[in-house]
Amino acid sequence: MDRSHWRRLAAAVGLVALLGAAGWAAAAEGAGSYVIDPAHSSATFQIEHLGISWVAGRFNEIAGKAAFDRDNPAASSCEVTIKATSIDTAIEKRDAHLRSEDFLSVKEFPEIVFKSTAVKKAAAAPPGADVAYEITGDFTLHGVTKPVTLVLHGGKEAEFPEGAHRIGFFGEFAIKRSDFGMGKMLGPVGDVVKITVSAEAVRK
Repeated sequence: MDRSHWRRLAAAVGLVALLGAAGWAAAAEGAGSYVIDPAHSSATFQIEHLGISWVAGRFNEIAGKAAFDRDNPAASSCEVTIKATSIDTAIEKRDAHLRSEDFLSVKEFPEIVFKSTAVKKAAAAPPGADVAYEITGDFTLHGVTKPVTLVLHGGKEAEFPEGAHRIGFFGEFAIKRSDFGMGKMLGPVGDVVKITVSAEAVRK
């Protein structure tokens, strides 16, 4: 082979290497960044009624983003936004009341927001149990922001459909609605609200 052939071959190899490096750089830049899949995520709640039962409901519109570093959880973060108007207890008259100034005041406070401020791995789980992460953040509801801490379990990954890399977490926490300026009708309706979150997110 003459020198011109080797020069062309070397140039081709160099181009392939350059493109490969660019591809790896792009992948690294986006690694660990996720967007919540609202079709496979949920925010549900339970609240006591008359001290004798618990009424359940959900919010139908949820969005958010997250960064997850399995090796360094402290570098992880998440932000979730829920449309307060999307509250759904399967009874429209009750939902309208919950949207009113007696409860959520959705016209004035249309969004419920959680922004993490710290993430750490929770205490060691027993063999076979889900890995747990302790998330502390600012929870804004009804125009009031308070710190909350919850434990999220999961971190399992799956690919579906092809090319869509997913990760999932779930957890529970509780708040007092009176702490967020929603103290009306205490007694018939309980103060403590139990909240369950389940999130599936797709890597960018």
